[in-house]
Amino acid sequence: MRPIRKTILALATLTLLLAGCGTEAGNGKGGAGDRVSPSSPTPTPTPTPTATGCTTRAELGATDSGDTVCLAVGDTIRISLDGTKSRPWKPVAVVGSGLEATNSGIVLLPGDASSAYKAVSAGQVRLSSQRPLCATDTGRVSCKGIQEWWVAVEVK
Repeated sequence: MRPIRKTILALATLTLLLAGCGTEAGNGKGGAGDRVSPSSPTPTPTPTPTATGCTTRAELGATDSGDTVCLAVGDTIRISLDGTKSRPWKPVAVVGSGLEATNSGIVLLPGDASSAYKAVSAGQVRLSSQRPLCATDTGRVSCKGIQEWWVAVEVK
């Protein structure tokens, strides 16, 4: 009976270690309490449509991944991805034409990615970023997963 208890205890410990990657609740600011799912402390405002059917201003966060945004020439789009020191977002990558980088302000927290773009001509653009799925702290169980974020932008 004793070997069975040791086996069960070993399996339970292994299961908890493997499942522990980023599953603890926390404050979202790094350390042992990082969450795996993208979270934003406040909901992202819904873009306001104009007469052309495009948005005049769009503010996007991690929860907007996979969305398509339509802008008119002259409009601005801002991206704010809240990361942590142990799970930092990479700078936002831009593929396509129609947007020009503009001042997005200052990023004060390590791991955050912030950017802003002005629609300068008609075109299609893909904005993207990524970060580790699990914290990369030494001494902790880690994984090689990547959380990807992307948005398609159509400038009319």
